[in-house]
Amino acid sequence: MSWKLSVSTLGMPGRPVVESVRTALDHGCDGVELRVHPDEEVTLGMGDGAARDAARHVTDAGLEISCLAGYVRVCGGTEEDDDAVIEELRALIRLAEVMGAPSVRVFPGGTHAGRQAAHRRIEAVLEDLTSTGVQLLVETHDSHPTAEDVLELLAPFGEDPRVGVLWDILHPFINGEEPSTTASLLGGRVHYVQVKDASMAQDWKPAVTGEGDLPLEEIGGLLAGGSGWISLEWERAWYPDIPEISVPLAATAQWFEKTLR
Repeated sequence: MSWKLSVSTLGMPGRPVVESVRTALDHGCDGVELRVHPDEEVTLGMGDGAARDAARHVTDAGLEISCLAGYVRVCGGTEEDDDAVIEELRALIRLAEVMGAPSVRVFPGGTHAGRQAAHRRIEAVLEDLTSTGVQLLVETHDSHPTAEDVLELLAPFGEDPRVGVLWDILHPFINGEEPSTTASLLGGRVHYVQVKDASMAQDWKPAVTGEGDLPLEEIGGLLAGGSGWISLEWERAWYPDIPEISVPLAATAQWFEKTLR
């Protein structure tokens, strides 16, 4: 197995899945990362029939769903919030099972003090992960932006394959963790990478791949020989003035072909 290219629907906010699939096909992608959000076609509240229909748009086109990008924050809140967070995790895992997605993305959220809460909540859904075959991926983000942070968060689960790390390449880098360090720490757990570029002079605003300040050539070299998904996360949902997805996706596909095919 080698790396496969995906694109997140975060870069196509509000578009039907069928349109996102067309964009992915036009740029040689192997899959689509589906954002699970009330503003999108794919939501936690959708019925099984609608979920299967959305998934068929992807699979009938010969693509795969690389991941369901959820918004559960496993460290957030207090012990009183455990039941609600666990319920949301289970709903996300169940949706992934129905749609045939191999993994779900969650955020750390909260603070480092919320790690014990995260341990309880993830422990509570381990059997759900086993029964569905879905993997839970914690993103390098917010309160735990580096690989070191996320691995400390996941320490109680050791090498359990049901729980992994999603390497969003921006957050470790801007928090002082060099890509070589991130890659070394994650080691064999690096199977899902959200790639992007950003401009330091504009407070790390998204930039077209290759036009920003992230060391993409170095990161490509570090990933060479690995396997899994490389997914462009173009944050147009948050930055509506940045270019349409076709511009950064074309540049990302060129970078991908040059460094990882």
